[in-house]
Amino acid sequence: MTMRVVEDAFYIIYQRTGENPVQILIDAVINSGVRQNLIRMDRFGLNRGETIDTSPLQRINQPVSSLCTGARNSSFKSIKTISECLADELINASKVGFYDKKNY
Repeated sequence: MTMRVVEDAFYIIYQRTGENPVQILIDAVINSGVRQNLIRMDRFGLNRGETIDTSPLQRINQPVSSLCTGARNSSFKSIKTISECLADELINASKVGFYDKKNY
């Protein structure tokens, strides 16, 4: 079931954009991944936030999970199939990432 959904989504991506669907997936994961994470440090009784670099595995797992959750939520009680919603999520995420708008 899952493989068929992904295959159909890749076919829809190819029909809409004419580009390689795997490259669209890679761009979507790169643009959606977080580069830094905020953690709470307790030093000498003071709580303060510090930023740390995220691990490469977390930079992949978090965007894939959020893209799948977004596709599932958008297809719920909708006319569009989950393949169409997944294709829309991947195309939109590959164009401009959320973190590209901010200056680092």
